[in-house]
Amino acid sequence: MFIIQFPGQGSQSVGMGASLAQEFEVAKRVFQEVDDALGQNLSGLMFEGPIETLTLTENAQPAIMAASIALLRVFEAEFGFDLSKAEFVAGHSLGEYSALTAAGAFKLADAAKLLKLRGQAMQRATPAGIGAMASLIGPKTDLALAQAAADEGSKIGVCTVANDNNAGNIVISGEAAAVAKAIEKAKELGARAIPLNVSAPFHCPLMAPAAEEMKAALENVEIQNPIVKLVPNVSLEPTQDAQLIKKLLVEQVTGRVRWRETIEFFGAQKIDTFLEIGAGSVLTGMSKRTAPEAKHFALSSVEEFKKYQETI
Repeated sequence: MFIIQFPGQGSQSVGMGASLAQEFEVAKRVFQEVDDALGQNLSGLMFEGPIETLTLTENAQPAIMAASIALLRVFEAEFGFDLSKAEFVAGHSLGEYSALTAAGAFKLADAAKLLKLRGQAMQRATPAGIGAMASLIGPKTDLALAQAAADEGSKIGVCTVANDNNAGNIVISGEAAAVAKAIEKAKELGARAIPLNVSAPFHCPLMAPAAEEMKAALENVEIQNPIVKLVPNVSLEPTQDAQLIKKLLVEQVTGRVRWRETIEFFGAQKIDTFLEIGAGSVLTGMSKRTAPEAKHFALSSVEEFKKYQETI
C-alpha cells in the first residue's frame, strides 16, 4: 500500500520543471495553464530565476504546486501511473493544494490562483519585521520541549508551534520578541534553534487576516470530492468531503502542520511505501525518520520514477 505526499515551501529551486517542459508536452501544458491563470511568466521564473524572486511566497507557492502536478501528469501519461490506487494523499502546508489538485478536487488554474492569493495574503497579514519563525532541532527536540518553549514566548506575545515535522525538527512561529524568548527557553531545554529567513510568521494566530481572505476566496471556487482520501494537516481525519476540505484549508492558515502525526497515522494504517512527488526530497527525509521501516521514494524526476518502477 502506498501514499503520495506533496512538498511545501522551501522546496523551490531555479530550474525546477525546465527539463520536463522541454521533453514532455503534457508538462509544458501544465506550466502554460498556470502562467495563463496567473497572467505572469511563472514558468520562466521557475526555469531561469532569479532565486530571490522565485522564493517570494506569492511565487513559490504556485510554482511548487505546478512542479508537482507537471511531474504527476508525466508519470500518468508516459508510465501509466494511477494516483487512484493510492490509499491517501497529503501535502505539507501549500502541498495540500497540490494533493487536492492531483486528486481532482481543484482545477489546476483555480489552485494556482488560490496559492498566489494565499502567498500574498500571508505577506499582507503582518508588517515586515513583526513576526518570526525558528526551527528547533536536535535529539532532545520533541513536541513537549517545543510547546514549553512556545509557552515561555507566549508570556510576552504570540508564539506557537507551527510545524511539527518530525522528532528533532519542530518550527515555532509568532511575534519576533516572543519567538526570541522561546528560543532562549528551547536552548535551556537542550535544543538548538535556528531563526528562519521567512517573510512572515506562518501557521500562527497572526495569520488570521490571511485566513479570512482565503475563506472568501474558497467560497467562490468550485471544488469536487477528491478521488483519493486526503489526510488534512490540521485534523488528521481522512476525508473526501469537498465542503469540509474548504473549511480545513481555512483553518490550516493559522493552524499547526501536524506532519509527524500524519506520518504516524500512515504507519498505523500499515502503509509500506511513501511517494513524494515534486521538487526536492524534504518530505522523504521527514517520513524516513518517522516511519523508518517503510520504503521511501522522492520522485523529483523521470529518472527517479524509473528507479521506483524497478522496485514494484
